[in-house]
Amino acid sequence: MDHASDREIVGIVLAAGAGTRLGPLGSVQPKPLCPIGNIPLLDLAVDRVRRCVGPVAVNLHHRAEEILQHLGRDGTGIMSEVHVVVEKPEALGTAGAIANLLPWIAGRDVLVVNADAWSTDPLGELLVSRRPDRVTVLAHETDVFGPTIGVVASVLPWSLIRDLEPVPTGLYEVVWRDAHEHGVLDVVRSGSPFVDCGTPADYLGANMLAVELVGDSIIDPSATIGEQARIIGSVIGPGALIEGSVTDSVVWADQVVGIDEALDGVIRASPELTLRPTSRAGSHRA
Repeated sequence: MDHASDREIVGIVLAAGAGTRLGPLGSVQPKPLCPIGNIPLLDLAVDRVRRCVGPVAVNLHHRAEEILQHLGRDGTGIMSEVHVVVEKPEALGTAGAIANLLPWIAGRDVLVVNADAWSTDPLGELLVSRRPDRVTVLAHETDVFGPTIGVVASVLPWSLIRDLEPVPTGLYEVVWRDAHEHGVLDVVRSGSPFVDCGTPADYLGANMLAVELVGDSIIDPSATIGEQARIIGSVIGPGALIEGSVTDSVVWADQVVGIDEALDGVIRASPELTLRPTSRAGSHRA
C-alpha cells in the first residue's frame, strides 16, 4: 500500500474571517487573537499544526495589520517561520485560501485547521489514518460526514486541490462534499474537547473547558491578585488587577476587577465591555 503518511505534508491555519458572530468581543480584539487560557487562538492552532508537520502558512484578511504585528512580536521560534499571506481586496473563504497558497504548497498534501476552533486533539491519528489521494476529515464525536459536523482538522491531498481557483469559496462546497459524493472522503472520529469559538458563549465555554483540563483557575504570573480577591474557575490575563470576586469568568489582559465587584459567568474584555453570554457552551461543535 502507498502510505500517505510517508508523503510530505504542510500545514495551513485559516485566520482570515471577520468573526462577526463574536459580537462586541471582535471590536476589542481580532478573533484569532482572542485568548483561550491566556494563549491566543492563532498561537494554539499554529502550535498544534507545527507539532505534526514542517512548514506552516497562515492566511489573513480582516484586521490583518494587527495580527501581523502579533506575529512579529516573536523574532524567534515557530512564529518567525510561519508563511503569511494577506488576502486582498477580499477574503477568499476556506477553499479560495487554499487555492491562493497553491504556489507555496507546491505539490504537497495539506493539513488544514481553523484558527478559531479550539481543540486538544493532537492530530496524530488523523495523519496516520490518511490514505493516498483521499480527503480525510477529523470530526468531533462522529464518523459520519454531513454539513453540520464539527471539523477539527482535515487533510487535503494535492491531487484534489491543485485545480482550485483563488476565488471566494468554501471547503465544504468545493472539496469535502464532492469528495464525499465520489467516495474519496474518510471521516476520523475525535473524542477530544472541541469548541468552534464562533459566539461569546462558545468562547467562554472553551475557556471554561481549558480551566477544567488544568483543574484550577488559570492566572497569568504577571497578574496582581489583591488580598481580598476571590477567584474560582476563571482565566485571569496578563497584567490584570483583581481585587474583587471572579467566578467562571474570563478577564483579559490589563483589565481591573474592583474590590466591590463580583464577576460571574462573564468576559471582561475592556474597561467599557463586560459581556455576559446568553448561554454557556461546552465541548461541542458549533
